[in-house]
Amino acid sequence: MKKTIWILAVLVIAGLAGYWYYSNNNSNPTDTLRANVEVSRGDIIEKALAVGTIEPEHQIEVKSKVSGVVKQIFAQPGSYVRQGDPLIEVQPDPTPLEIAEAKRNLELSENTANNITQQIERQTQLLNRGMISTSEFQEIERQYNDAMLRLQMSRERLELLESGHVNIGGIEIESVIKAPISGYILERMVNIGDPVVPLTSYQAGTALMSIADMSGLIFKGTVDEIDVGKLNEGMPVNLKVGALPGAVVTGELHHISLKARRQDNTTVFPVEIIITDTQGHILRAGYSANADIIIKQLTDILVVPERLITFKDGKAFVEIVSDEINGASEEIEIQVGSSNAISIEVTGGLAEGDKVLERPQRSLSI
Repeated sequence: MKKTIWILAVLVIAGLAGYWYYSNNNSNPTDTLRANVEVSRGDIIEKALAVGTIEPEHQIEVKSKVSGVVKQIFAQPGSYVRQGDPLIEVQPDPTPLEIAEAKRNLELSENTANNITQQIERQTQLLNRGMISTSEFQEIERQYNDAMLRLQMSRERLELLESGHVNIGGIEIESVIKAPISGYILERMVNIGDPVVPLTSYQAGTALMSIADMSGLIFKGTVDEIDVGKLNEGMPVNLKVGALPGAVVTGELHHISLKARRQDNTTVFPVEIIITDTQGHILRAGYSANADIIIKQLTDILVVPERLITFKDGKAFVEIVSDEINGASEEIEIQVGSSNAISIEVTGGLAEGDKVLERPQRSLSI
């Protein structure tokens, strides 16, 4: 009986030992699966990403110096206009009170001018007889000049209100608004019949159209604060335009803002990139684009996949094959340089052709 019990105990222990060995060697075969990766030569491009839009370098808003309503529109968005071409006609629309006030001011100015003209004639006769001093005559002459100037201003104001155009000091002010520059019309902000507020020194006025010279385009976007310290003006840039899949436009970093701003709970810095070569593609204002700013470009250097490296206390380590016959391995320290988040430059500790072991791959047990 005791002998039977001992035999059963030995069988149970042997079974448990076999199960443990089988489980540790076969339940997760990927735990011991290690691949060799050779150190090879390759290229690394370190770059920073900027996100933004393509905009004209020079864009202006067209405004009127005459108040009224839009009477006629001569050009539409998308059309090309040359400097001096008519864009919009503004019909003066003064109120009855403004017309009446302008006419009364003109009458008052005429009366004042007539009176001062008679006075200066009398003063001229008195000056010739020596009955008044030269300074007294100069004072009445100054008053005469002021009166004539106010008369001219009153006439010009009434003419502008009634006809919509007037010549002031050789400058023609008229109700037909002309293109100030040559370029493409990007946007029209008014329709026929809309009121127009004039541009003056104390008010911005109504924007009628926007015109831009599309021959000079720039990219305006933002760069994360992590990358901005690596950037310098003049760095080459590759632009990927969302509306042109596969197209790559080149440019040059032109401006880096000195002040950051908050955007989507992150700190970013505005940048401007001058587009130097469109590669034959037609670009439009407002295209969204991503800009790859080339910080550093290295060619024909030793590289390894960055996933093979373990970083400890600011140092880099890899596991290499020390004995291929016995499958022995060891961990060594190496020196690394630039990275593109996939591959990393090896500056010391490894040679071309050395074999680096993959990290153990473990699967989750369910």
